[in-house]
Order: sequence, then C-alpha cells, then structure tokens
Amino acid sequence: QVQVMESGGGTVQAGGSPRLSCSASGYRAPAMAWFRHVPEAEREGVAGILVGTNTTVYGDFVKGRFTIFQEKGDDTVYLQMNSLNPEETATYYCASTIRGSAWYLLRPTEFTNWGKGTQVTVSS
Repeated sequence: QVQVMESGGGTVQAGGSPRLSCSASGYRAPAMAWFRHVPEAEREGVAGILVGTNTTVYGDFVKGRFTIFQEKGDDTVYLQMNSLNPEETATYYCASTIRGSAWYLLRPTEFTNWGKGTQVTVSS
C-alpha cells in the first residue's frame, strides 16, 4: 500500500519562502503532485512532476514563484515556494498517481494516493 507523507508546513510571513517535502513509500509512482485546498473551494493543482525526469507542470497562478523538484538519488519530491501572499494560506497536499503523462499532473481526480496534508499559513 502506498503511503504519502508531507512535511514542512507552518506559519510564514507574507513574501516568505517555505519548502515542503513529500515522500511516498510502498511504490515508486510515475508522477507526483502538490495540491492545495481551502474550505468551501475545490482542490487546486499547484505543481506536478514526472518522477525521475525534468518534466514539470504548474498552476497558472504560480507565475514562476514555485519550483517542484527532486534531488539526484532521492525520491523525495520538494515544493519550494517563494513570494507567498496571505491568500495562499491553505492545506497543501501531496499525492501520487499511476498516470505517467504530464497531461494529468494537475488533475486531482487522477491521483489515488494522498497524504494527510500540511497547513501553510501566510501572515500579513
């Protein structure tokens, strides 16, 4: 059974640059992604990566501020976020999928294994 676990959330000031980490055990999925969710809104795709490649996809709102990446020899998926604003306060989730195409990377319905989420609060 695949288990996904996030870490790195917390409270940052506006303009801050937190880094989130995601690890998955039990199966090396071909793709992983970060999503975020606030109450009464739909889950939103933040960034996705085809594992072991440089293929990445970002939500339109990212506008070059975030980077999803893996370090060589490490299966952990990182999300480096910069220039956060208070409206981006949310629970950030990591998820994995058996889909091996970039086409699906920001579509939450295509992801089957989810972490419990990590809260990121951006204070003004």
